[in-house]
Amino acid sequence: QVQLVESGGGLVQPGGSLRLSCAASGFTLDYYAIGWFRQAPGKERERVSCISSSDGSTYYEDSVKGRFTISRDKAKNTVYLQMNSLKPEDTAVYYCATQCGVPSVEYGSWGQGTQVTVSS
Repeated sequence: QVQLVESGGGLVQPGGSLRLSCAASGFTLDYYAIGWFRQAPGKERERVSCISSSDGSTYYEDSVKGRFTISRDKAKNTVYLQMNSLKPEDTAVYYCATQCGVPSVEYGSWGQGTQVTVSS
């Protein structure tokens, strides 16, 4: 059974850090480009970051560039999203998916999401 599970979300103060994990079971993450997406209340889901399956190249939306880092751990079959200097506008449910394009569940496999709340 193909499954993605996100974890690591929580409540953090502005300026703080969190590391999200996207763990796979039933398949090897290395074979896929993996995207992190987020959806804030009342807003559309948006892409945040992506890591390729071929050369490990990465992509970041301008809003998170310089603050977020995406990485892979092949041994753990997991992709991470390190989030530093968090801002209240980063508050959202964060999802990982086996694609980096359209922020729609119609494409690729998706996890159930993990809530990130940035508030003082």
